[in-house]
Amino acid sequence: MGKNKSVIVVGGGIVGLSTAYFLQKAGHQVTLLDKSDITFGASFVNAGYLTPSHIVSLASPGMITQGLRYMFDSSSPFYMKPRLDLDFIRWAWYFKKSSTHAKVERSMSIIRDINILSRELYEGIKDSGDLGDFAIGKQGLMMVYQTEKARDHEMEVVEKAAKMGLVGKHLSKSELKKIEPKVDFNAKGAILWECDRHTTPPLIMKKMLEHLEKVGVDIHKNEPVTNLSVSDGKITEVTTDKASYRAEEVVFAAGSWTSGLAKKLKLKLPLQAGKGYRINVEEPTNITMPAILMEKKIAVTPMEGFTRFAGTMEFSGINHNIRKERVEAIAKGVEDYYMGFHISEEAKSQAKCGLRPVSPDGLPYIGRPKNIDNLTIATGHAMMGWSMGPATGKLVTELISGDKTSMDISPFDPQRKF
Repeated sequence: MGKNKSVIVVGGGIVGLSTAYFLQKAGHQVTLLDKSDITFGASFVNAGYLTPSHIVSLASPGMITQGLRYMFDSSSPFYMKPRLDLDFIRWAWYFKKSSTHAKVERSMSIIRDINILSRELYEGIKDSGDLGDFAIGKQGLMMVYQTEKARDHEMEVVEKAAKMGLVGKHLSKSELKKIEPKVDFNAKGAILWECDRHTTPPLIMKKMLEHLEKVGVDIHKNEPVTNLSVSDGKITEVTTDKASYRAEEVVFAAGSWTSGLAKKLKLKLPLQAGKGYRINVEEPTNITMPAILMEKKIAVTPMEGFTRFAGTMEFSGINHNIRKERVEAIAKGVEDYYMGFHISEEAKSQAKCGLRPVSPDGLPYIGRPKNIDNLTIATGHAMMGWSMGPATGKLVTELISGDKTSMDISPFDPQRKF
C-alpha cells in the first residue's frame, strides 16, 4: 500500500461514487466534483442489472448496418441521428472496425470478469452495512423471445457462456408461466440467466452519496470543470465555475462528458453519448422477474417501490431531449409482451433519459494515459456502467494506491488503438 494521497474525482455517477467509496476506504483524501446536483442521469435511469451474462459487447457484427437501417426511424431501439460531426463520424468508423467476430470473442471473458468482480463488490458493499439496507434481487434475468430467430441468437450466447462457466437455461412457455404465474406473456419462451442480479439504482445512489458525505468525502455539486492546468506532465489545478482545487491525483469519471475533459488536455478519447429512456410504473404490476424483451430490446425490472421499463440506444449527441416517439415505442413494446398490461399516459409523461458513455469497442476506458502522470480515466461502459461501477472504482483505487489490480486492465487502456 502506497502513501495516502489527495484525489479529485470528476463525476458523480455510479463510477465516480464507487471510485470515491473505495479511495476513501483505502485512506485517501477525496474531493468529488459534479456539474449537476447528482439526482439524475444514466446512473439513476438504468435497468439496475448486474449482468455477467451480457458477454457480447455492443460493438457486435451487423450493429452498424442495423443502425443505418434504423437511422431514419427515430422510434427504433438503436438510433443514430444523421449528423455531420467529425467526432461522431470517427467514432462510428472505429465502432465498425471493432465489430468483428474475432474482436467480440476476445472481449467476452474480459466483460465476464469485470462483471463478476463488480457483482461481488456490490455484495460486499451490502454486507458492510455502509449504505444501510438495499436489495440485491437474486432470481436472475430472463431473455424473453417471441421469435425463433431471437431464441437461436440467445442460445448461441448460452453455448459460448457455458464454456466460461455461466449457465443459461431455456424455459418453455409453460415454464415461463411457472416462474411468472401472474403475468400473461405474449412470448414463445425465455432463456434464464441465474448468474444475474438486479437492484434499485436511485435508492443506491442516494445511500451512496449520504455515506460518502458522512465519511468525509468533500462533495461539490453543480460545479462544472472549466479549466485544467498542467505542468511537467501533471494536472496541477482543476478549476470549476466556482473554485479551484489541487490534488496529487485526478480521476475523470464524468461519463459521456469525459471526452470533453480529455480534449482540454489534448487527449483523444473516442466516446459517444448513448441515450437511454426509462418509464417507472408505481402501481402494482404483478411482475416479479427482471426480463429483457428481446425483439424490442426493452429491459423490465421490478424495483423497490415501482417497476421500471427501460430501453433504447440513441446516438444524437449530448442532450437530454425526450423524444416522445421513443417513450411510446417502449410502452407499446411492453404492452405487446405483457398481455392486458397498460402503461398510463401519466407514467409516460414522467419518462426520463440518461446518457451512457459508449466506447467504440464496447469495453470501458480504465487506466492512465501516457502523457499525464497523475490522471486516471474511468468511463466508456456503455450499457453496463451500473453493472461495472464498483469494479471500476476498485480498479482505479488499486492503480492510485500502487497495488496490484484485481484483474488485468490492459484491455481497458484509454489510448488503445481501434
